[in-house]
Amino acid sequence: MIQIEVCSKGDAELLAGLNKQLIEDEQHDNSMNIGQLKLRMEAFLESEYKAYLFKESSEIKGYALVNHSRDPLYIRQFFICRDSRGQGYGKLAFSRLMERLGTSKADIEVLSGNERGCAFWKSLGFAERSVYMRLEE
Repeated sequence: MIQIEVCSKGDAELLAGLNKQLIEDEQHDNSMNIGQLKLRMEAFLESEYKAYLFKESSEIKGYALVNHSRDPLYIRQFFICRDSRGQGYGKLAFSRLMERLGTSKADIEVLSGNERGCAFWKSLGFAERSVYMRLEE
């Protein structure tokens, strides 16, 4: 069973490492190193963003970074660890996250070249709208 933990600024380095993997997987042109990503994550966590770790027992399965000032909520980053993919963790983590956030609507952004990511979000009911995807009720 997936548990969701709210992250603190002390988790910024861990989140930066996970974010680096997300950047690599998306083949994004972001060239920030772990130190730079850590500073950026700390800035996110001091703003309207909250980060959530997905865990099973004590094993990290992924994370999400959510902007709480937007309506609907905006999921800026959503990542499932490479060794946990294809096992249902993404769908389960997303479902649990939405329950935790108390909403049935969210916006996300997916790079158009990230075919695997686009397919994942479409499988969860998101519809394309420009560069964003929105979960329709």
